[in-house]
Amino acid sequence: MIQATRLKDDCFSAGDGLMPLAEGIALLVGRLSPVTGVEAVAIREAQGRVLAADVVARRDVPPHDNSAVDGFAVFFDDLDGDGETRLRVTGRAVAGHPLRAPARRREALRIFTGAPMPDGADTVFMQEDCRIDGDHVILPPGLKRGANRRFKGEDVKKGSTIIKRGKLLRPQEVGLAASVGCSELTVYQRLRVAVFSTGDEVFDPADGVSEGGIFDANRYTVMGLLEGLGCAVSDIGILPDDEDAIGEALAPAAAAHDLLVTSGGVSVGEEDHVKAAVEALGQLHFWRLAIKPGRPIALGQVGETAFVGLPGNPVAAMVTFMRIARPVVLLLSGRTDIEPPLYRVRADFAHDKKAGRREWLRARLVRDDRGELAAVKYPGGGSGILSSMVEADGLVELSEDQGPVNKGEMVDFLPFSEVSS
Repeated sequence: MIQATRLKDDCFSAGDGLMPLAEGIALLVGRLSPVTGVEAVAIREAQGRVLAADVVARRDVPPHDNSAVDGFAVFFDDLDGDGETRLRVTGRAVAGHPLRAPARRREALRIFTGAPMPDGADTVFMQEDCRIDGDHVILPPGLKRGANRRFKGEDVKKGSTIIKRGKLLRPQEVGLAASVGCSELTVYQRLRVAVFSTGDEVFDPADGVSEGGIFDANRYTVMGLLEGLGCAVSDIGILPDDEDAIGEALAPAAAAHDLLVTSGGVSVGEEDHVKAAVEALGQLHFWRLAIKPGRPIALGQVGETAFVGLPGNPVAAMVTFMRIARPVVLLLSGRTDIEPPLYRVRADFAHDKKAGRREWLRARLVRDDRGELAAVKYPGGGSGILSSMVEADGLVELSEDQGPVNKGEMVDFLPFSEVSS
């Protein structure tokens, strides 16, 4: 039985200098392990969960040679190589009702898709290519030996590992597990995450807002991102700018959850009380990553519970979640596939970028004059413009080595769909 692991002390410590993103991700991979237990769930409930034990095939799939089409099963060696072949039809094979007797030479057997191949017969003609003449079938020339025959174990071999531990179970993985007879799967328990915001100026949309106040967008954005990753999310709400009140909320939340996430309130400003509250209960490290948008992201622990402090600006909060907090969440949840794929598209813009840091530009995809996908950059770049994320399809990701971008160059594109699960 796989047991939950304790979060190692000081596992989020990092150096003082600016760190490339890839180095930071590698550090997380080397230090973080699943912190949840495991449970067996019915296969009907397994989609969206993280597999905690390899799935080994209990049988071959398909379990027998079978026909890929509706038609006629024959011996290839009975066919006339140059012209039509006329054979008598002497039997009928249907899926779930295999023939009990072997096939005989110089005869054809009516067969339907999925039906086991009769012993001896090795080739199947599609019914629409054949002509019926009484109790005989006329077969055209030109078919290859073994045509339209699916072989035993062609999809899955008995004893092979078909799904590895740490895989997110999508419909195709669930279906594959069902195909070898799994009625339940061993999965990691859902990561329990508590989310809160801080600030006397922050108000919930359900409440009124005072002069100078703002409605809390980040909390809802972060909760949605976490739920997309399969987490069990608790909404703690909005905490005041008071260290004692924050500490009184953090301690019980840490005891009941596997991860705490906040946005804003963790800088070194005198009104940023989250930093002091976390450090009083555990430890906090500011990761100085060479990225834009995003200032140092806070990673630490409240007791033995992981803590992630995102930037307060909504765009920076979303981007740093997708590229930095998301790997933390996935690793703690038991996932092994933490790096999203990037796709090459043509830049329909020019951008003056400095080498030495990774940048993300909000962009939407269009078809250019050549019919190729091109990225159109959102005209504004402010980290507070959340509407830009609504207008975008994803992010153009420019590496630390990338300099200025010229229109027409190929760039990496990260669709939002690739970081939503």
